[in-house]
Amino acid sequence: MRVLALCLVCLPLSAPAGEFSLPSRVAAVTLYPQGASVTREAGFSVPAGAHDLILADLPEGTPLASVRVSVTGARLGGVRTRSDDVPPRPRQESAALTAARAEVARLEAALREARAGIADIRLEAEAARARIAFLEGIGQGDGLAALGPEALRDLAGMIGTETLAARREGAEASRRAEAAERDLEGLIEELSRARQALEALVPEAQARAMLGVAISAEAPAQGRLSVTYTTPDAGWQPLHDLHLARESGTLRIERGAFVWQATGENWTDVALTLSTRRPSEQGAPGEIRPWIPRLVDPDEIRPMPRMKAGPEMMPAAPLAEAAADVARPDFDGLAVSYAYPAPVSVASGADRVRLMLPAIETRARIGARAVPLMDETAFLMARATIPAREVLLPTPEARFYLDGRYTGQRWLPLVAGGDEADLSFGPIEGLRLSRVVRARIEGDRGLITRATEAREEVEIAVENLTGTAWPIHLLDRAPVSEQTDLRITWEASPPPDETDVEDRRGVLGWRFDLPAGERRSITLNTRMTWPEGKLLQ
Repeated sequence: MRVLALCLVCLPLSAPAGEFSLPSRVAAVTLYPQGASVTREAGFSVPAGAHDLILADLPEGTPLASVRVSVTGARLGGVRTRSDDVPPRPRQESAALTAARAEVARLEAALREARAGIADIRLEAEAARARIAFLEGIGQGDGLAALGPEALRDLAGMIGTETLAARREGAEASRRAEAAERDLEGLIEELSRARQALEALVPEAQARAMLGVAISAEAPAQGRLSVTYTTPDAGWQPLHDLHLARESGTLRIERGAFVWQATGENWTDVALTLSTRRPSEQGAPGEIRPWIPRLVDPDEIRPMPRMKAGPEMMPAAPLAEAAADVARPDFDGLAVSYAYPAPVSVASGADRVRLMLPAIETRARIGARAVPLMDETAFLMARATIPAREVLLPTPEARFYLDGRYTGQRWLPLVAGGDEADLSFGPIEGLRLSRVVRARIEGDRGLITRATEAREEVEIAVENLTGTAWPIHLLDRAPVSEQTDLRITWEASPPPDETDVEDRRGVLGWRFDLPAGERRSITLNTRMTWPEGKLLQ
């Protein structure tokens, strides 16, 4: 088998004697979080000699520069492509699509017939009203005065009898029309559902690109043509259901994937592989430029313009157990891929197919994190280590469950294999937090006119109103100076167990066990001094 990189050349599409038009299908897809590698195949049988194999059914938006071609059973020659003036291809519809079209046509015909029947009934009512109007006209004619009493009596009886009959016929026709209208509502609803079913099948766009492959064979040959290309119009989004059992400390992460594609053709029964590789993102290390400091006069210094953050500068936006097909992981040291065991079908621009990935089970250390500066209650936290050969991709589709109860959906960042993840499973209403400023002094009467200072005394407290003891990790902060003129000192009672928590300057941490019904308080005093004439911000 030889593989030829596609050369984009503009050649007239003549029709040599050995031209064979082949139908192809998408056989395999490797999906990335954004983008996909698509492999389509077509079998062929040709006599000896030189031939052109024509594939006129590639999606119109196929990135032709990314196309790679391989052939088995024959010698591969040149490759040509065309995205405009592609010869028409026979229209192919699935049996389900044909049946759905027929059902819509049947219901539309039934609706037309029903409406015609209602119109006929309405005509009967209109004819009855015309008879009544005619009879009323007879009773008002000028020639009635010439009639004798006997004739008038007979005429009046006839008018009354006929009018009554006409009114009854009109009323009956109106009732039948109203009943038919009610029956029509059900038919309209049925037609609406049939049209929705037809739209759900998503007929493929007819516009296509063309690929011509030159081959040669010394004898009659049978073989297979394989075409691989990349497309940005597909991808998958991870989703995670995180189940924490508090009593046992077991964390089970049930993982899945939402698969989508908008390539312009439906994928039917393809071999699907999900990969954590990200070819659409940075693929090479950053380059360091020389650092050349220079001295300038103060007047030359100009403030740097403030850059407005665009979409590319913003952070990424915060994707019941049963027997199911589960994709198995394959780790090559760089990324993880999941080959789905069953064929997968995905309609273009419509389906969002959910697939199952293998679950992760691990142990978690459970505790409560208290941040009185920001919150009124503590939050239940679970710290777990992700297995080395796994990875949790970032997704907004992370749902958290504590002892089987749903606690919320939150953004989950990237967690690489072997890393620890701090996961929050919601507030603990019985762990109440408070932070009270007991004293604050700022200079003389608040006016900064000479060397002065600012002091603050804060009481931080956690109260356990639950029926069980909790390990507490309490966080607060002290101010940090980056100027020699601003001197900051602080002291806490009891002193913190950690400073600069997680490399965040000034963040202080206390760790302690808080029994049920007890309260723990911490006093934090800070003092800042600065020279006369300076303003503290």
